[in-house]
Amino acid sequence: MAASNVKLAFFSSLLLFFLINPSQSLSSHNIYLERQASILVSVRQSFESYDPSFDSWNVSNYPLLCSWTGIQCDDKNRSVVAIDISNSNISGTLSPAITELRSLVNLSLQGNSFSDGFPREIHRLIRLQFLNISNNLFSGQLDWEFSQLKELQVLDGYNNNLNGTLPLGVTQLAKLKHLDFGGNYFQGTIPPSYGSMQQLNYLSLKGNDLRGLIPGELGNLTNLEQLYLGYYNEFDGGIPPEFGKLINLVHLDLANCSLRGLIPPELGNLNKLDTLFLQTNELTGPIPPELGNLSSIKSLDLSNNALTGDIPLEFSGLHRLTLLNLFLNKLHGQIPHFIAELPELEVLKLWHNNFTGVIPAKLGENGRLIELDLSSNKLTGLVPKSLCLGKKLQILILRINFLFGPLPDDLGHCDSLRRVRLGQNYLTGSIPSGFLYLPELSLMELQNNYLSEQVPQQTGKIPSKLEQMNLADNHLSGPLPASIGNFSNLQMLLLSGNRFTGEIPPQIGQLKNVLTLDMSRNNMSGNIPSEIGDCPTLTYLDLSQNQLSGPIPVHITQIHILNYLNISWNHLNQSLPKEIGSMKSLTSADFSHNNFSGSIPEFGQYSFFNSTSFIGNPQLCGSYLNPCNYSSMSPLQLHDQNSSRSQVHGKFKLLFALGLLVCSLVFAALAIIKTRKIRRNSNSWKLTAFQKLGFGCEDILECIKENNIIGRGGAGTVYRGLMATGEPVAVKKLLGISKGSSHDNGLSAEVQTLGQIRHRNIVRLLAFCSNKESNLLVYEYMPNGSLGEVLHGKRGGFLKWDTRLKIAIEAAKGLCYLHHDCSPLIIHRDVKSNNILLNSDFEAHVADFGLAKFLRHTGNSECMSAIAGSYGYIAPEYAYTLKVDEKSDVYSFGVVLLELITGRRPVGDFGEEGLDIVQWTKTQTKSSKEGVVKILDQRLTDIPLIEAMQVFFVAMLCVQEQSVERPTMREVVQMLAQAKQPNTFHME
Repeated sequence: MAASNVKLAFFSSLLLFFLINPSQSLSSHNIYLERQASILVSVRQSFESYDPSFDSWNVSNYPLLCSWTGIQCDDKNRSVVAIDISNSNISGTLSPAITELRSLVNLSLQGNSFSDGFPREIHRLIRLQFLNISNNLFSGQLDWEFSQLKELQVLDGYNNNLNGTLPLGVTQLAKLKHLDFGGNYFQGTIPPSYGSMQQLNYLSLKGNDLRGLIPGELGNLTNLEQLYLGYYNEFDGGIPPEFGKLINLVHLDLANCSLRGLIPPELGNLNKLDTLFLQTNELTGPIPPELGNLSSIKSLDLSNNALTGDIPLEFSGLHRLTLLNLFLNKLHGQIPHFIAELPELEVLKLWHNNFTGVIPAKLGENGRLIELDLSSNKLTGLVPKSLCLGKKLQILILRINFLFGPLPDDLGHCDSLRRVRLGQNYLTGSIPSGFLYLPELSLMELQNNYLSEQVPQQTGKIPSKLEQMNLADNHLSGPLPASIGNFSNLQMLLLSGNRFTGEIPPQIGQLKNVLTLDMSRNNMSGNIPSEIGDCPTLTYLDLSQNQLSGPIPVHITQIHILNYLNISWNHLNQSLPKEIGSMKSLTSADFSHNNFSGSIPEFGQYSFFNSTSFIGNPQLCGSYLNPCNYSSMSPLQLHDQNSSRSQVHGKFKLLFALGLLVCSLVFAALAIIKTRKIRRNSNSWKLTAFQKLGFGCEDILECIKENNIIGRGGAGTVYRGLMATGEPVAVKKLLGISKGSSHDNGLSAEVQTLGQIRHRNIVRLLAFCSNKESNLLVYEYMPNGSLGEVLHGKRGGFLKWDTRLKIAIEAAKGLCYLHHDCSPLIIHRDVKSNNILLNSDFEAHVADFGLAKFLRHTGNSECMSAIAGSYGYIAPEYAYTLKVDEKSDVYSFGVVLLELITGRRPVGDFGEEGLDIVQWTKTQTKSSKEGVVKILDQRLTDIPLIEAMQVFFVAMLCVQEQSVERPTMREVVQMLAQAKQPNTFHME
């Protein structure tokens, strides 16, 4: 009692003291604020870059601490309780000083570029409830003292560079509800003890390098609402049946993680589940009818597996289903009629199965259908009339089936349609009025059918979005409508193999964006309209096998990028315009089987054509055909001949003199540049690091020595260097791009983007070292060099099939990330085996992405080819579009797959001049999967034949002539992942 009285007296005296001396209380408060401010300033000092708003973090500004950017204090004693500096463009490290703010409850750092390890002292923040470090560059292992973080409820480490095994300590976090370790580099297995975290409602381990079995103990997490384990993990075994106990689960994502076996029927117990993603695995057997019990399911994706059997009748009860993806399986039977009666269905994709029978007649009557893809099946019957009843249908793909009959007239009023692909069926009748002129339409494919009558004239609004129209190989007839010229954005117009008559409408010249124009194999007559010369972007023009007459209009030579011209098998006459010789982009032309006369010009582009370009013109003469008899030529023709020869000689002399002058200037410039480089000062170099480095620009410059060169290419020279830390690196010195000059073209900004890319199958950019004259890119070193060097060198025979398939899948994953998951999305532009590098474990890493577009100003001829790719890898459309997109990368990757299958280089291994690996493969195999035996690399002994056939099938899809026919890289990854089979073929 006495002790209590003493305490009471003490506190009463203390209170009286502060009432009498309020300045003492204020002073203590200010000291506390200033101390917190000092800690935050110390934290900011570890930032290498940050948003200017963080200038408010200044000790002199400590009275306003609670209004600093990202800072929140409690109202009572003004302690910092929350730091939210997410998405603030911060790079650098996180100082352990942050753990001195012991009142922290919320720490949000997501969306920056923090690197190095996360402070192990985090356990000091014993009040911490919310920790979000996602989307950064944190690395190392999470060996924290988790037992001290008793209040932690949310731990989000998604998308960093964390590695090692999954930390066991998190199981000590009794209040943890949200755990996300996805998108890192964790290895090993999922600890069974993770099944003891009873409070978890969210668990994501996707996108790591996890192996082994998925522990059934995870089925004990009965409060779990969302579970993500897929995407690049490679588990053994299948889906644990214990997952059927996760009765509160709403979202289950096990996509793309090598799961095998059957789909457990126990998943049918999850009656709260609204999303089930099992796509891109190796699941087999029938679809369990128990999945029909998922009464809450909205999105069901079982695509890209090896599932067999029918669509279960029990699916008729899935009344909330909006998305059903079953494509790329081995399903058969008919598409059940109840599918059309699912009231909420918006997306139905069943392509590449063995479905037979008719498309349900009522499909679309629910008024909600947005996407329909039933292509590559064996469907028959009519196209249903109600597909666009709700005016929401955007994608309609029914190609490669056995559909017949007319197209529904209602499709001509489906204003929501964006992509239509109905080619390779047996459709008859006319094209519905308005169908070609829908306002949102960007792609229309009706090729290889039996459509007839005339192409309908436009009525209503002018279409502005159509980019590709393919009506080839039908029975369409009559004249082309003048409204064909109203497609202002049209890039590809394919009308070949029909029965069109009449003249080519002059309105064709209004197609200012058209790249490809093919009207071959028709009955069109009259002159070639000169208005074609008003199509400035035209690169491919085929008017062959018609009834055209008259001369070649000289105005056609105004198309400065025309690459391919075929006007053979017509009735064209008069002389060949000599102006065509000045069309420098024209590399292929066919004038054969016409009525041309006079001599063939012998200068300019004419010198690139061979005799087959001119045969079948009896009155045509020249060095390619019969020598001209000048005595029988008219004075005008003779004058033209002599004039052209004198032009050749005069131009040669002029070019020779100009060449000497250019060489002199180049040598002088090189001498000046060399002198400047000798004088360079290393202090002028700037280092941009994308993770914590143990070296600087001086160390990098020491690598730039002749005896360190390990490769040369169009992008530059590559040097191997060993840093003082013992870390080997690869240094690429870019050719001809000067930082800050007119040739920089955004390189610095692009490199910043490339430096943020983190994927296990992409070579990591460590740093960028630059001055006003040179640019050095520092990459992680790959000790086994490039796939091209290994495959086509002495070690190629040791590269077994399993390793080749593994490399193919890994490289595909890297490209898939660039095309689909990167922000911004990146087109590689130079995919080839030499740009796929191999680490010590022969793991594939995609290299040199995103650089090719900066090489066009270098003046280096080898670099110029790198803009569009390398010889043998270039997609055919580049020849007439001069444009590169993601499908160009897909084509190039298909060539790499053929290299892996055959062991041959893309060009030069086939005897016949000009023959490449794609043409040779098609000739040898007749594009049949079974023909792959004829082209397999003879250095290989045991090859799983089914695997080889599947990889060959994927390769042939990738190298399709038409870019729209090629798969996406995401689809390529899915198909290659399916390739693993046990059946082995023994080479004789």
